[in-house]
Amino acid sequence: MSEHVDVVVIGAGISGIAAGYYLQQRCPRKSYLVLEGRADLGGTWDLFRYPGIRSDSDMYTLGYAFKPWTAGKAIADAEDIMAYLREAATENGIDSHIRFQHRVTRAEWSSDNNRWALSVEQGATGEAIQVTCNFLLGCSGYYNYEAGYTPEFAGTDSFKGRIVHPQNWTDDIDYAGKMVVIIGSGATAVTLVPALAGKAEHVTMLQRSPTYVVARPATDPFVTRLRRGLPEAWVYSLVRWKNVLQNMFLFWYARTFPQRAKAMIIRGVSDAVGPGVDVDRHFTPTYNPWDQRVCLVPDADLFVSIRNGQASVVTDHIERFTERGILLKSGDTLQADLVVTATG
Repeated sequence: MSEHVDVVVIGAGISGIAAGYYLQQRCPRKSYLVLEGRADLGGTWDLFRYPGIRSDSDMYTLGYAFKPWTAGKAIADAEDIMAYLREAATENGIDSHIRFQHRVTRAEWSSDNNRWALSVEQGATGEAIQVTCNFLLGCSGYYNYEAGYTPEFAGTDSFKGRIVHPQNWTDDIDYAGKMVVIIGSGATAVTLVPALAGKAEHVTMLQRSPTYVVARPATDPFVTRLRRGLPEAWVYSLVRWKNVLQNMFLFWYARTFPQRAKAMIIRGVSDAVGPGVDVDRHFTPTYNPWDQRVCLVPDADLFVSIRNGQASVVTDHIERFTERGILLKSGDTLQADLVVTATG
């Protein structure tokens, strides 16, 4: 079986839905399909199910220009983001163009025919079909949806607990009252630590080196004030541009005055975690701000969990896993019932 459309979009995540909208608006006479290998839209936000999963950018800049973000939190939970994406697809008729469980396995361009020929596997039946198009747009993300990156650690076979990558989180993972070690210091790690800290006996974030971490309110007070007297569309537009310009300025400031920016970030961390935490060792990177990405924590939740003793940070290298935990190159051992590899 073969089908021809003007445009094929691969992926029904944030970018794929946006592509469908703008194709309809700017190329209304062009036919299009969105081919999605999974059983639902949302991409990243449908794939990841680990506790606390949320955006690490504010939804006024991550969201669509054509659909105001009206939820309370600017730093939003995955559930709210999925609801937003479903509304965007349904309200604009994009959902009728999406073919779920249609995985593109091969794409070949023919200069003779001036078109793409796509081999597509239907997940429900296993049937192989062909779709041809004049223009192919890949909105499929930048990482492997089948398996997250996990380094090879010596001794994992001897570990008596459970090792899980956040991408493979399932509902049967029990961390209540357990000693948990999260390997990593990026956005996933700083999200998981406070999310698990409330139920686990203790959560340790184990990192090779520190990352810049900044806190900001999950709910923007500027939005709250604007909503008292302005229409929602105006609020969204004003806050979107306020955040875009603010982020541009902060990036410029960090790159132009790196030592000042570094001191400002570290001072904020020091005030948030309180005494007793070696901020120089655990939260002061050797590089300048925005040489690598800066991690955002809403309402300082990571720092709160450290300050109240539910969580801690260890900066060291892994020597090997043991039966009951992780032996570090310093000679120290971290006890663990559950290890989460937030390693990419």
